[in-house]
Amino acid sequence: MTKIRSIPVGSGAYLPENCMTNEDLAKTVDTSDEWIRSRTGIKRRHIAAEGQYTSDLAISAANSALKDAGLTGADIDLIVVGTTTPDETFPSTAVKVQAALGMDHGFAFDVQAVCSGFVYAMTVADNMIRGGDIKRALVIGAETLSRILNWEDRTTCVLFGDGAGAVMLEASEEEGTLSDRGIIASAMRSDGRFRDLLYVTGGPSSTENVGKIVMEGKEIFRHAVNNLAAIANEVLENVGLTSDDIDWVIPHQANQRILDSTIKKLKIPTEKVIMTVGEHANTSAASIPLALVHAIQCGKVKKGDLLLMEAMGGGLTWGALLIRW
Repeated sequence: MTKIRSIPVGSGAYLPENCMTNEDLAKTVDTSDEWIRSRTGIKRRHIAAEGQYTSDLAISAANSALKDAGLTGADIDLIVVGTTTPDETFPSTAVKVQAALGMDHGFAFDVQAVCSGFVYAMTVADNMIRGGDIKRALVIGAETLSRILNWEDRTTCVLFGDGAGAVMLEASEEEGTLSDRGIIASAMRSDGRFRDLLYVTGGPSSTENVGKIVMEGKEIFRHAVNNLAAIANEVLENVGLTSDDIDWVIPHQANQRILDSTIKKLKIPTEKVIMTVGEHANTSAASIPLALVHAIQCGKVKKGDLLLMEAMGGGLTWGALLIRW
């Protein structure tokens, strides 16, 4: 029995030109390259320039993905942007991308699930494609987290960076088996009881300003490892697969310790895991597509490979996605 799948037809990424190394950061914060690397695995992060917004990063990644797919803005029916750092409270960053791409039909909106934003956005787009509402969706993860960092708090400011990544999805009638290209399965979760473990100290309704990131690192680590392993195993079990069937794991690039502990719990060989956190730090919703594009450009991820994507963010939110590239 055939089934409509959301297959990837293009991808793209963008990192701001301004690269801040650990040594650069140590000039203004009480830290060091050794301190940061040993605790996070991060070597550098990219910082958006003055006047460069989340929408600018998203548009650059979107244009790259469209070029890769051989499409234009006129071919898109839906744009979903996963971001926790929109240009403005409203309108959405997605409609700014829509206008910039010359897409004068369809619809566009943002998804706010922090670091889980890309997995959430991909799942939403997939459901709309499979439901027959649209044919093509552009899914983007984009962040300018540097704008909500407390640059005097070395426990958080060393962890984050700016960037954007995008994937173009297209409806395709497939055979309805696990060998199909496209999104095979997904799962999303949240638990608001743990909101205070990772949050921003502001908002239009509460303080009338954007605030800064606050995080309980040890607790986030514990929840991340347990939740990510559980949701990944759930997605695999739901379709009768195991971790042995996965070609590549592309996780949210939070920090090296979380990556190492999660893949150990999943019993997945390190050589099957794409890790780019050292090069761009934690870019929240942008981290998975940035890692994906890196893996494609390096010749690792190829057409037909089965990928497991998983992420956890503030909320707490978490999710996992199986996609055959």
